[in-house]
Order: sequence, then structure tokens, then C-alpha cells
Amino acid sequence: MEWRRLSIEQQQGIVTVTLNRPDKMNALDMTMFTELDKVSKQLRKQKDVRAVIIKGAGGNFSSGLDIKSVATSKKKALSLLTKWLPGNANLAQRVSKNWRELPCPVIAVIEGKCYGGGMQIAMGADFRFVTPDSEMSIMEVRWGLVPDMAGLMSLREVVAKDIALKLTMTGEILTGKQAKEIALVTEVCEEPLQQAQLLCQQLLSGSPDALAAIKTTTNRCWNSSRRYLLAHETYSQIRLLLGRNFSIAGKRQRSKSDEIDYQQRQSFW
Repeated sequence: MEWRRLSIEQQQGIVTVTLNRPDKMNALDMTMFTELDKVSKQLRKQKDVRAVIIKGAGGNFSSGLDIKSVATSKKKALSLLTKWLPGNANLAQRVSKNWRELPCPVIAVIEGKCYGGGMQIAMGADFRFVTPDSEMSIMEVRWGLVPDMAGLMSLREVVAKDIALKLTMTGEILTGKQAKEIALVTEVCEEPLQQAQLLCQQLLSGSPDALAAIKTTTNRCWNSSRRYLLAHETYSQIRLLLGRNFSIAGKRQRSKSDEIDYQQRQSFW
């Protein structure tokens, strides 16, 4: 598929999705909404995808919603919000929520501006690596709106309730360092893309089935009852034990253990 607003690269199981509208600081227009929805659904079906990195082109992640583009017609605006049932996700929400549903780890690399809808997309990732001077804000309140792109699903899991209220009610702009202080981001570093790639290499050494099970169990059970968590853990473990990748992981781990034992014996003698 030819992408107009995105750039997609895949190498050794790692897919990099780049918001590619640098002249507009990667602001979200209807085309980008549609393409983000499509690419996340497409990646979910690809068995060879082991990790995903989301980033922005031109030194910014995303300045948020392109108001001029989306507000040119009420039909466009309503198409973002339309859903069959109240509990289902509409297009605006899927561009964040869909990343949570990928069976592989997803890392957002944040540089420059990450405002509004851009921040909610980043919240859909499992990890957020940022530069110290990047700027982040959930700023829908400044437009007289409520954050409505499913970013609150993740926000409630990573910060305290009063902090979430403060961020969403004030539209406060945080630097990367400030965001790390309240646990809004995972890691602050000068080269977040490089760090994200290093994490991907670590993750590639693990069983993809185990990573998928860990992600699914954590997301589904984080705010659920203890009984539901215990049941889901057991269900996931049984599936893993019966799967082919469990045997592969076991052989690999035994091989590593044998090598460590050998090295220790050599050191002793």
C-alpha cells in the first residue's frame, strides 16, 4: 500500500512507523487518522512483526489535531467520532487503542512537540522514550474539549488520578524530564530512537508468544479483580506450555546456562 502521511520500514522483525508530515509538525488530518488505523490493523495480522517503533519526522512527534483540516466540514469531524455502540472505539480512539492490541511491544519515540492527539497516540504505546527537552501536553481543554482519543485508558495506568486530572484540566506543557518525574514516560535520553532500537534487540531474544501473553494479561488485568487476574495468568500459561515457542525458548535457555556453567568452571580452574 502507498502511504501519504506515514513512512513504514521493516528490518529484522522491527517495524518503524513514522508520522510523515514534517511541514505541519505531523499534525493529524483525516488521511493520517485513516492510515494510522489501517497500518495498526495490518501489523496486528503480520506474524513476522516482533516490535514496533512509532516516531515523527522532522524533529517533532506530532503537534496534535490539524483543526483547519478536520474542521472544514462537520461531516469530517463526525466521521472521527461515529461508532456503532457507545462502548466501541471510533476512528479517533482507534489510532491510540490499536497499539495496545498489537501482540508485540510498541515503543513511542518522542522528540520536539507532542501535543493533544499526538500525546494520546503516544500513550497507546507500551513504552515512551523521550528527549529531555521534548514538550508534551494533553491540551484538548484549551480548545474547550475533553481528551477523546482513548489516551486516558493508558494515562490512568501510569499516573495517579490527581496527576491525570491536573494534566487534562490545565493542558500543562511538560518537558521530558518533568514527564519522567511523574512516570508519564519510560525513559529520558538524548538519543531515544537509538535506545528504543536497543530495547527492541533485547525483546527479540524472548519468545514472541510469551511477550504477547505478558502484554495482553497486563493490559486486560491491570485494573480488574484479583480473581480475573489469577484466571487469566493460568489460561495464558497453559497456552504457552502447549505452544511450540515454549520448547524453543527452553532449549535456548538451557544452552545459555550450559555456556555460563562452562565459563565459571574455566574461571575456577
